[in-house]
Amino acid sequence: MHIRRAVSTDAEELSSLLNEIILAGGTTALETPLSTAEFADWFIDGEFPLTCHVAEHDLSLVGFQSLSLYGDPPKGFADIATFARMSPRTPGVGSALFPATRAAAGELGLEFINATIRADNVSGLGYYAKMGFETYDRLVQVPLQDGTPVDRIKKRFRIDAGYRATAHS
Repeated sequence: MHIRRAVSTDAEELSSLLNEIILAGGTTALETPLSTAEFADWFIDGEFPLTCHVAEHDLSLVGFQSLSLYGDPPKGFADIATFARMSPRTPGVGSALFPATRAAAGELGLEFINATIRADNVSGLGYYAKMGFETYDRLVQVPLQDGTPVDRIKKRFRIDAGYRATAHS
């Protein structure tokens, strides 16, 4: 698996990957599919994205991970989003992407990476725990578009000062 920074021309393939996940439901807070242009704006080259990495395997993009300032997080924080192709599934995408994202966070001088995960997203909660994220807050009964209340678990990963000083992407 090859990890690299996303570029604008990746937006079409990545929006398709993300829209499949959105339409399947149950794992992302996103509920409305994104156009290619919206995807590029949200994750690659808009006002809020800081960095986005893609995972390539067998000549296709199998996942991506981004850091952004969407929603005006506290100073020193950025939000992470991680998505992996559902079909065909490629094991280890998130684990392969995180070192590049962590290095980028260090280069950006961030103190924390924040992940906000739906409480019913068992695989997402497990992934972020495996990467070393710790729970620090819970948003109770945030309604989905259909009104269904679903808690959101907030986890954060501390970028240690020693790592920030030596990080390279």
